[in-house]
Amino acid sequence: MEKVSIIGLDLAKNTIQVHGAAADGSIIFRRKVSNAKLLAFLSGINPCTVAMEACAGSHYWGREIGRLGHQVRLIAPIYEKPFVKRQKNDAADAEAVCEAALRPTMRFVAVKSEAKQASATVFKVRDLLVRQKTQTINALRGLMAEFGTVVAQGPAHVGILIEHVEDPCSNLPEAARAATSFCLTLSRRRLRQDRHE
Repeated sequence: MEKVSIIGLDLAKNTIQVHGAAADGSIIFRRKVSNAKLLAFLSGINPCTVAMEACAGSHYWGREIGRLGHQVRLIAPIYEKPFVKRQKNDAADAEAVCEAALRPTMRFVAVKSEAKQASATVFKVRDLLVRQKTQTINALRGLMAEFGTVVAQGPAHVGILIEHVEDPCSNLPEAARAATSFCLTLSRRRLRQDRHE
Protein backbone atom coordinates (compact mmCIF):
# COMPACT_ATOMS: atom_id res chain seq x y z
CA MET A 1 0.00 0.00 0.00
CA GLU A 2 1.16 3.50 -0.83
CA LYS A 3 2.22 5.57 2.19
CA VAL A 4 -0.63 7.54 3.74
CA SER A 5 0.36 11.17 4.15
CA ILE A 6 -2.93 12.66 5.30
CA ILE A 7 -6.22 11.36 6.63
CA GLY A 8 -9.46 13.34 6.57
CA LEU A 9 -12.17 12.49 9.07
CA ASP A 10 -15.84 13.38 8.99
CA LEU A 11 -17.00 13.00 12.59
CA ALA A 12 -20.47 11.65 13.38
CA LYS A 13 -22.33 10.08 16.28
CA ASN A 14 -21.77 6.40 15.51
CA THR A 15 -19.54 6.08 12.47
CA ILE A 16 -16.72 8.22 11.15
CA GLN A 17 -15.92 8.52 7.46
CA VAL A 18 -12.16 8.13 6.89
CA HIS A 19 -10.43 9.38 3.74
CA GLY A 20 -6.74 8.48 3.31
CA ALA A 21 -4.56 10.23 0.75
CA ALA A 22 -0.95 10.38 -0.38
CA ALA A 23 1.17 13.55 -0.30
CA ASP A 24 0.01 14.46 -3.83
CA GLY A 25 -3.65 14.12 -2.79
CA SER A 26 -4.29 10.83 -4.61
CA ILE A 27 -6.80 8.61 -2.82
CA ILE A 28 -5.44 5.58 -0.98
CA PHE A 29 -8.58 4.48 0.85
CA ARG A 30 -12.11 5.49 1.80
CA ARG A 31 -14.03 3.73 4.52
CA LYS A 32 -16.41 4.07 7.42
CA VAL A 33 -15.17 3.16 10.88
CA SER A 34 -17.24 2.96 14.05
CA ASN A 35 -16.35 5.40 16.82
CA ALA A 36 -15.30 2.50 19.04
CA LYS A 37 -12.81 1.22 16.44
CA LEU A 38 -11.37 4.51 15.16
CA LEU A 39 -8.37 4.70 17.50
CA ALA A 40 -7.48 1.06 16.86
CA PHE A 41 -7.71 1.70 13.12
CA LEU A 42 -5.49 4.81 13.29
CA SER A 43 -2.96 3.10 15.56
CA GLY A 44 -2.24 0.68 12.70
CA ILE A 45 -1.24 3.53 10.38
CA ASN A 46 2.21 5.14 10.48
CA PRO A 47 2.17 8.66 11.98
CA CYS A 48 0.75 11.14 9.50
CA THR A 49 -1.47 14.24 9.46
CA VAL A 50 -5.05 13.63 10.57
CA ALA A 51 -7.43 16.46 9.72
CA MET A 52 -11.02 17.02 10.76
CA GLU A 53 -13.56 19.78 10.94
CA ALA A 54 -13.51 21.76 14.19
CA CYS A 55 -16.92 20.72 15.50
CA ALA A 56 -18.50 19.01 18.50
CA GLY A 57 -16.17 16.26 19.69
CA SER A 58 -13.22 17.32 17.53
CA HIS A 59 -11.05 18.43 20.46
CA TYR A 60 -11.61 15.10 22.22
CA TRP A 61 -10.70 13.16 19.08
CA GLY A 62 -7.78 15.52 18.45
CA ARG A 63 -6.29 14.77 21.88
CA GLU A 64 -6.80 11.01 21.54
CA ILE A 65 -5.42 10.81 17.98
CA GLY A 66 -2.47 13.04 18.94
CA ARG A 67 -1.53 10.51 21.64
CA LEU A 68 -1.08 7.93 18.86
CA GLY A 69 1.69 10.06 17.33
CA HIS A 70 -0.33 11.62 14.52
CA GLN A 71 -0.24 15.34 13.81
CA VAL A 72 -3.79 16.63 14.28
CA ARG A 73 -5.20 19.52 12.24
CA LEU A 74 -8.61 21.02 12.99
CA ILE A 75 -10.19 23.12 10.26
CA ALA A 76 -12.96 25.66 10.79
CA PRO A 77 -16.07 24.56 8.83
CA ILE A 78 -16.09 27.79 6.83
CA TYR A 79 -12.64 26.93 5.39
CA GLU A 80 -13.53 23.33 4.58
CA LYS A 81 -16.84 24.01 2.83
CA PRO A 82 -15.39 25.36 -0.48
CA PHE A 83 -13.55 22.05 -1.03
CA VAL A 84 -16.70 19.89 -1.16
CA LYS A 85 -16.73 18.87 -4.83
CA ARG A 86 -20.10 17.20 -5.10
CA GLN A 87 -23.28 16.68 -3.16
CA LYS A 88 -22.64 17.01 0.57
CA ASN A 89 -22.32 13.63 2.31
CA ASP A 90 -19.91 12.03 4.77
CA ALA A 91 -17.48 10.75 2.13
CA ALA A 92 -17.41 14.10 0.31
CA ASP A 93 -16.88 15.95 3.60
CA ALA A 94 -13.97 13.70 4.62
CA GLU A 95 -12.34 14.22 1.22
CA ALA A 96 -12.89 17.99 1.44
CA VAL A 97 -11.25 18.10 4.88
CA CYS A 98 -8.31 16.17 3.49
CA GLU A 99 -7.92 18.47 0.50
CA ALA A 100 -8.31 21.63 2.60
CA ALA A 101 -5.61 20.44 5.03
CA LEU A 102 -3.17 19.96 2.13
CA ARG A 103 -3.33 23.67 1.25
CA PRO A 104 -0.15 25.45 2.38
CA THR A 105 -2.01 28.60 3.42
CA MET A 106 -4.77 26.85 5.37
CA ARG A 107 -5.47 28.14 8.89
CA PHE A 108 -6.01 25.58 11.61
CA VAL A 109 -7.69 25.59 15.01
CA ALA A 110 -5.49 24.51 17.94
CA VAL A 111 -6.61 21.37 19.77
CA LYS A 112 -7.72 22.37 23.27
CA SER A 113 -6.29 20.58 26.28
CA GLU A 114 -8.75 19.06 28.77
CA ALA A 115 -8.08 21.99 31.14
CA LYS A 116 -8.86 24.58 28.44
CA GLN A 117 -11.91 22.60 27.37
CA ALA A 118 -13.12 22.53 30.98
CA SER A 119 -12.69 26.31 31.26
CA ALA A 120 -14.62 26.81 28.02
CA THR A 121 -17.35 24.50 29.32
CA VAL A 122 -17.71 26.54 32.52
CA PHE A 123 -17.99 29.74 30.48
CA LYS A 124 -20.57 28.26 28.09
CA VAL A 125 -22.70 26.78 30.86
CA ARG A 126 -22.66 30.07 32.78
CA ASP A 127 -23.60 31.96 29.62
CA LEU A 128 -26.46 29.52 29.02
CA LEU A 129 -27.76 29.96 32.57
CA VAL A 130 -27.61 33.75 32.33
CA ARG A 131 -29.55 33.67 29.05
CA GLN A 132 -32.12 31.28 30.54
CA LYS A 133 -32.51 33.53 33.59
CA THR A 134 -33.08 36.55 31.35
CA GLN A 135 -35.62 34.64 29.26
CA THR A 136 -37.45 33.46 32.38
CA ILE A 137 -37.61 36.95 33.88
CA ASN A 138 -38.80 38.47 30.60
CA ALA A 139 -41.46 35.77 30.21
CA LEU A 140 -42.66 36.38 33.77
CA ARG A 141 -42.78 40.16 33.17
CA GLY A 142 -44.81 39.61 30.00
CA LEU A 143 -47.23 37.22 31.68
CA MET A 144 -47.83 39.55 34.63
CA ALA A 145 -48.28 42.57 32.33
CA GLU A 146 -51.33 40.77 30.91
CA PHE A 147 -52.89 41.05 34.39
CA GLY A 148 -51.94 44.68 34.94
CA THR A 149 -48.70 44.22 36.91
CA VAL A 150 -45.96 46.09 35.07
CA VAL A 151 -42.42 46.38 36.46
CA ALA A 152 -39.13 47.68 35.08
CA GLN A 153 -36.70 45.38 33.30
CA GLY A 154 -33.91 43.57 35.12
CA PRO A 155 -33.53 41.02 37.89
CA ALA A 156 -33.70 43.70 40.61
CA HIS A 157 -37.46 44.07 40.00
CA VAL A 158 -38.40 40.39 40.00
CA GLY A 159 -39.23 40.62 43.72
CA ILE A 160 -42.26 42.80 42.92
CA LEU A 161 -43.54 40.15 40.53
CA ILE A 162 -42.97 37.39 43.06
CA GLU A 163 -44.86 39.32 45.75
CA HIS A 164 -47.78 39.86 43.38
CA VAL A 165 -47.96 36.20 42.37
CA GLU A 166 -47.74 34.96 45.97
CA ASP A 167 -50.19 37.49 47.38
CA PRO A 168 -53.51 35.64 47.82
CA CYS A 169 -55.32 39.00 47.74
CA SER A 170 -53.98 39.94 44.26
CA ASN A 171 -56.29 39.87 41.25
CA LEU A 172 -54.28 37.06 39.62
CA PRO A 173 -56.48 34.07 38.61
CA GLU A 174 -55.51 30.77 40.25
CA ALA A 175 -54.74 29.10 36.91
CA ALA A 176 -52.25 31.88 36.08
CA ARG A 177 -50.79 31.74 39.61
CA ALA A 178 -50.15 28.00 39.26
CA ALA A 179 -48.67 28.39 35.77
CA THR A 180 -46.15 31.01 36.92
CA SER A 181 -44.90 28.97 39.88
CA PHE A 182 -42.29 27.21 37.74
CA CYS A 183 -40.97 30.52 36.41
CA LEU A 184 -40.76 31.80 39.98
CA THR A 185 -38.85 28.74 41.16
CA LEU A 186 -36.27 29.18 38.41
CA SER A 187 -36.00 32.93 39.01
CA ARG A 188 -35.49 32.51 42.74
CA ARG A 189 -32.85 29.84 42.29
CA ARG A 190 -30.88 32.00 39.86
CA LEU A 191 -31.25 35.12 42.02
CA ARG A 192 -29.95 33.22 45.06
CA GLN A 193 -26.96 32.00 43.03
CA ASP A 194 -26.23 35.53 41.80
CA ARG A 195 -26.19 36.85 45.36
CA HIS A 196 -23.61 34.23 46.40
CA GLU A 197 -21.31 34.84 43.41
